[in-house]
Amino acid sequence: MSRKAKILRKTKETNIVAEVNLDGKGKYQIKTKIGFLDHMLEQLSKHSLIDIKLMAKGDTHIDLHHTTEDSGIVLGEAIKKAAGSRKGIRRYASAVIPMDETLTRVSIDISNRPYLIWKVDLKVEKLGEMDTELFKEWFQAFSQSAGITLHVENIYGENSHHKIESCFKALARSLREALELDKRVKNILPSTKGKL
Repeated sequence: MSRKAKILRKTKETNIVAEVNLDGKGKYQIKTKIGFLDHMLEQLSKHSLIDIKLMAKGDTHIDLHHTTEDSGIVLGEAIKKAAGSRKGIRRYASAVIPMDETLTRVSIDISNRPYLIWKVDLKVEKLGEMDTELFKEWFQAFSQSAGITLHVENIYGENSHHKIESCFKALARSLREALELDKRVKNILPSTKGKL
């Protein structure tokens, strides 16, 4: 069973294409023209083992909001499509990731019931060229379009770069585990409802 997908989103604000392979090796080719976002999406691919190709053109001459949000939408849609019926997946996962002085926990449910809890306090207004408020926007867009219940909590830390990077790495490790096919249940849907 191939768990791959390609999604194209074209609006007056952005033109984004994303390709994913859930059973990849963490290979990536990412170009959003936003350096820090590229770095975070590369971390997401590397640590989830999801191959990600994402190319984005957006109205970054206005600001970075549309490109950031829409990249979350497109990547979320691609992962949702690649997961298909979700039969045989582990569904739930949680990861606690340290990065120097920082510790972050991410818990997810691949439930088709999107919800974001965001408990991340950032002391600076920008990381690189990105407004730090855009990170919540990315996680919100991603959880909604992927159909994932997503809890992100920075437990402690000082450096805002470390906080955000640990959020993406914890999401990556959670996705890796939750989307993994469980040999014990094979083609069974992980729900008593019979549908996700």
